[in-house]
Amino acid sequence: MNLASLLHMHGPLILASQSPRRLALLRQMGCDPRVVPADVPEHIHAAGEGPETYASALAHEKARVVWNASAPDSIVIAADTIVVIDDVILNKPVDGADAVRMLRLLSGRTHTVITAVCVRTATSDIVRQSTTRVTFRTLSDDEIAAYVESGSPMDKAGSYGIQDDFGAVFVHHIEGCYYTIVGLPLAMLYEMLKEITLRDAGIKGGTV
Repeated sequence: MNLASLLHMHGPLILASQSPRRLALLRQMGCDPRVVPADVPEHIHAAGEGPETYASALAHEKARVVWNASAPDSIVIAADTIVVIDDVILNKPVDGADAVRMLRLLSGRTHTVITAVCVRTATSDIVRQSTTRVTFRTLSDDEIAAYVESGSPMDKAGSYGIQDDFGAVFVHHIEGCYYTIVGLPLAMLYEMLKEITLRDAGIKGGTV
């Protein structure tokens, strides 16, 4: 039995992300979604806007944009991951120099990774956040240069991926969900899918 059957999910499942890591995690859960990347720019963090609010707003907007362009019975999953240190949000680096800057900032320190997830259907949407604290060991300039030269940091918030062969050795320890750092907290997503399918079933059955 796959996840769709277990949760009585009807309609196509769509991943509103081009992240190969999120796709692999969904397949790990027994899902085989259609990938429809959301064309939503990462807006500038507004003054007074908390990191959780910022990430949640982006995830919600990605889900909205993709659902509006999809079949009406679609179930859309969207996510946004950010790294926060010194109250500063680190998104994806704009170039190699920016990646070096971020990795030097994270070196030998503890930062926070926030992944917001939105699940959207025709009748409802749910947004949740998962937070994990990550501590880096002290990185040498040579280690940072070699990692940036590999190109791996360029599509990742905070300029690193804990699932990378090299990026993994930067991490001394974590407090929280590993999958939050990768970009899709699976236990939280499973509970969200359960909640939204039960909610939609109640609406179709005439109850709320």
